[in-house]
Amino acid sequence: MAFWQRTKYCGTVSKKDIGREIVLNGWVQRTRDHGGLLFVDVRDRSGLIQVVFNPSENAAIHELARSLRSEYVVAIKGNVAPRPAGTENPNLSTGEIEIHATGVQILNKAETPPFPIEDDIDVSEDIRLKYRYLDLRRPRLQRNFILRHQVCKLIRDYLSEQGFLEIETPMLTKSTPEGARDYLVPARLSPGFFFALPQSPQLFKQILMVSGYDRYFQIVRCFRDEDLRADRQPEFTQLDIEMSFITPDNLFNVLEPLLAKIMKLGLGIDIPTPFPRMTYTEAMLRFGSDKPDTRFGLEIVDITEEVRHVEFSVFAKTVELGGVVRGLCAPGCSGFSRNQLDQLTNFAKQFGAKGLVWLKVTETTVDSPVAKYLKPEIVEQLKIKFGAKPGDLLLLVADKPQIAAEVLGRLRLKLADDLNLKPKDTYQFLWITDFPLLEWSEEEKKWNAMHHPFTSPMEEDIPLLSTDPGKVRAKAYDLVLNGTEIGGGSIRIHSADVQSKMFEILGITKEEAQIKFGFLLEAFQYGAPPHGGIAFGLDRIMMIITGSNTIRDVIAFPKTQKATCLMTNAPSPVSKKQLDELHLKLIKPEISSKSGIR
Repeated sequence: MAFWQRTKYCGTVSKKDIGREIVLNGWVQRTRDHGGLLFVDVRDRSGLIQVVFNPSENAAIHELARSLRSEYVVAIKGNVAPRPAGTENPNLSTGEIEIHATGVQILNKAETPPFPIEDDIDVSEDIRLKYRYLDLRRPRLQRNFILRHQVCKLIRDYLSEQGFLEIETPMLTKSTPEGARDYLVPARLSPGFFFALPQSPQLFKQILMVSGYDRYFQIVRCFRDEDLRADRQPEFTQLDIEMSFITPDNLFNVLEPLLAKIMKLGLGIDIPTPFPRMTYTEAMLRFGSDKPDTRFGLEIVDITEEVRHVEFSVFAKTVELGGVVRGLCAPGCSGFSRNQLDQLTNFAKQFGAKGLVWLKVTETTVDSPVAKYLKPEIVEQLKIKFGAKPGDLLLLVADKPQIAAEVLGRLRLKLADDLNLKPKDTYQFLWITDFPLLEWSEEEKKWNAMHHPFTSPMEEDIPLLSTDPGKVRAKAYDLVLNGTEIGGGSIRIHSADVQSKMFEILGITKEEAQIKFGFLLEAFQYGAPPHGGIAFGLDRIMMIITGSNTIRDVIAFPKTQKATCLMTNAPSPVSKKQLDELHLKLIKPEISSKSGIR
């Protein structure tokens, strides 16, 4: 017998439907037998509605309904009616109505699920990922993916209106150095050769600019074989964008309204534009991070000049050697115990600090093991500079500028969490601009590109490429939301002379450049326009606007932190026949009974 096909989704039934006969298709959420009337909650992706089976109206249907269990798949006919006065459920969108059943079909029975199909369940993530097909039935996750679809549609509609073209780029491409390990794919028809899965469409979107497409975008899958964390996955989704004949201002002006529309759709809030901007240098000085969370204060204060000549040798010697002394003022924390202060010190040491100096601010002076080395006028200067009040705690680091920034930036975020300083339901965008073009690697004793080798330097800094490369600023920019980097990009080099100089500084020979980037460099010889772009992490944006703690809750079938899929058991072994076809031979890892694979 054919099943009855739905005429309404569960969550869309309303008081307007009272008196109508409808058909629902969905899953049984729960049943409640009140010794006569049987109440069955039926669920689909749109929501949940209550169905009532009355034995006095149809005993046979009521008897069949008594066999229903959680997660049975059903088709139900019934009439929409108002709930009796006093039984309404204000927490349910359909809480003012119910369905008086006139028929039921059991389309499929179900085993008892390993966890309840509901939100806020107390079950490990590993179990959720193993039974992901059940986890995805939970209302919160379904809302996440419905919203993700709506956001992607909004993006496509908006960018199309702005003259952008959505163009696909290859999944099987050439391995190029882009900062993380590539996932390699053996090429059966070219034994000994490999494709790489793209870390980003970077080179192809630049080729599209050379090809005259002017405004490109793509919602694209990318792959990076790197260590994972809450906001990283081996495969992830980018909103990838490139434009010709632009400046950073042009790009910001096009994309800020898009981000504001996404926030309006996802959270129902209005985000003012233009977004604030801050240089990389200012961000590192004030917040110790190139992705600062500006929802709260607790800013870093530089007191290098104030303590340059103090008797405390740690401060004076650090400054003499070209270091800095900087710190934070933790409001109302002078009551921290010695154990708490030791924990903060150990935390600071994890990120390179030699130690952490603390000063408890009192009504008249400071209480600290180093107080005896600080004259009263110095103490007063510090209190003024930090804006410190009695009861506050000053935490100071003396070290190289980079280490001081890293340590205090981390400490700032820890204190914000410990002191509950991050406001809820507040969303602050921030552009970070003027990044350094290059960063020095002590390990390799060479300059590396901070973004990638095709990032354009500021025109006024180009002469410094020959004299002081470390001071060259890039036309690079990141977009930060509540302390999370959600996008990054740059204006690209389109001058052959500047590109050659960049390769020279990076230690890339002409031969190496030809091997790694030959097709792009060749394309540049045929009239490359000035161009630039950006890539947004769609998963990270969705994580923030859905209030999720991990991007795994906004990716349908994510991997674990060990890059495995618990549902399909991927990665998995393959047959010898498959390996032979690819001309591959495995070297088995040694097995240790104590430590496992090594």
